[in-house]
Amino acid sequence: MEAESEPYVRLASLRQLHQVMADMNTARSLADTLQTVANGVVAALGYELACVNLVRPDGDLVVAAFAGDPTAEAFITGRVGSRDSWERRLGMGETWGDLVFIPHTEGWVLDDDDVPQWYTDGPAPRFEDEWHPSDRLFAPMYTPAAPGGNGACGELIGVLSVDRPRNGRRPGAWGREALQMYAFQAAIAISNARLRSNMQRALVRLEREQQALRASEESFRQAFEYAPSGMAIAEMGGDQHGRILRTNDALCRLLGRPASAMRRYSFSDLVHPEDIGTLLRTSAEGGRAELRLGRRDGTYVWVSLRNSVVADAADGPRFLLTHVEDIEDRKRRELQLAHRASHDSLTGLPNSAELRSRLSSRLCARPQSAHPAAVDAMDAQGHPAFDTHDHGFDFRTDGAERFHGAERFDAYDHHVHTVAPEDGVRDDGAKGLAVLFCDLDGFKSINDRFGHNAGDAVLIEVARRLSRGVRDGDTVARLGGDEFVILADGLGRADAQDLAVRLRNEIIQPIRAEGRAVRVGASFGIGWAHCGMTADEVLKSADERMYVEKRSRPKQHRRAG
Repeated sequence: MEAESEPYVRLASLRQLHQVMADMNTARSLADTLQTVANGVVAALGYELACVNLVRPDGDLVVAAFAGDPTAEAFITGRVGSRDSWERRLGMGETWGDLVFIPHTEGWVLDDDDVPQWYTDGPAPRFEDEWHPSDRLFAPMYTPAAPGGNGACGELIGVLSVDRPRNGRRPGAWGREALQMYAFQAAIAISNARLRSNMQRALVRLEREQQALRASEESFRQAFEYAPSGMAIAEMGGDQHGRILRTNDALCRLLGRPASAMRRYSFSDLVHPEDIGTLLRTSAEGGRAELRLGRRDGTYVWVSLRNSVVADAADGPRFLLTHVEDIEDRKRRELQLAHRASHDSLTGLPNSAELRSRLSSRLCARPQSAHPAAVDAMDAQGHPAFDTHDHGFDFRTDGAERFHGAERFDAYDHHVHTVAPEDGVRDDGAKGLAVLFCDLDGFKSINDRFGHNAGDAVLIEVARRLSRGVRDGDTVARLGGDEFVILADGLGRADAQDLAVRLRNEIIQPIRAEGRAVRVGASFGIGWAHCGMTADEVLKSADERMYVEKRSRPKQHRRAG
């Protein structure tokens, strides 16, 4: 009778399986798919209970879906069994194709493992193939084998547990094959659902990241565009290295250039020629520097320029984010403070400290006897043109030049040694650094008779006349009181004498002070600076010569106010 009805049962089951499989593949989520798989076992395969045990990322299996008994479902869903216990179960009992059947006669050894399970009551079997309440039937679910793989199955993704066949009997050949086929199709549906779920999570995560990126870009755009100080983005690398790609309004206003024009430049096109080296070092290091940038009207503005190298993990540095801050006022104050520290507050001339600094910068410690006047002639490479063997020098292979009995010097430091014309020869054609020490005659009487305001007016006018009477590049400094010093390079002895006469003639002309005309005289002492002397020694020599000259002139020739 059973054999006669089997074709009909098989056809009905196939119809049910077809519908269940269609439901499995159209479920909207992984959870729905798992529950559909469990429900399909009960609806289409004739079992009263079904459980889907899903492999977790850590390898253990969790009860992900249950069908057939709400009480058992509430008790067991979400519980976890270790992978070792499951491997033990799948490795024992009888194998029905891909199925594993553990009869009640063997299953008692599994009662104490950690695999979640339920217990059903019922009488002992009355015939050989009757289902016992403690029988266990498992249908492992594997992913489809990869193309070219050696095995028939892929990775284990879960196990179907079934119990209590409705006919009360262990499944026959058709029932076993139906469950095995169902497990195979369920594995495909679960794999596809998991893939869709992962893709959906990835899409959600990507959308969130894109939203965060858009929000970040908008925040950056607003911070960039509306920053109170200048901002620019410049290209880094390639043929267009340093080209400005984008600027904000603050930078355009600072430089007086529209954004469209700024994109035609790089910062090296805008920087002051004296600051180009600083800019290049700053760009390469991604650091900061203070330099001058050119405005559209041809003037320059002091800025603090700070670069940040924006890098890409794969491609390396991509561009420079440059912050430009206007420091013109601060720089002006610094320059004013530096000027006050190095210049006389009354006349605006360099003061004593600045004079000594300028003089010292021209002198080295090598005595004049080590380099006669001929050393002033330089060869084509900028080195002194004289015979080192004739003057006691020893050139070492390390580039150091030693003067016998003296300290070591760098022979290639490009220092132009300062020498003085020979004493006793009025005009031998040699040129040197003349130091004219000027002391005013009769200045004290003006202060005493007309007050310090008149004296200050005289000093200011004398400073103006001295500055007007020298060449560009010469230095006129005030030592203090009524003492002035002039540094004039490239003069012979006759030139220095002529300069002193011209300056004296300028000074003795009447000076308007406090509404009256006054006169002062001037005494000049001419000294000569040369390497081997200190700045104080040079000034002392010129001072002594000034006093010699002052005492040698008749008192009536010293004009006073």
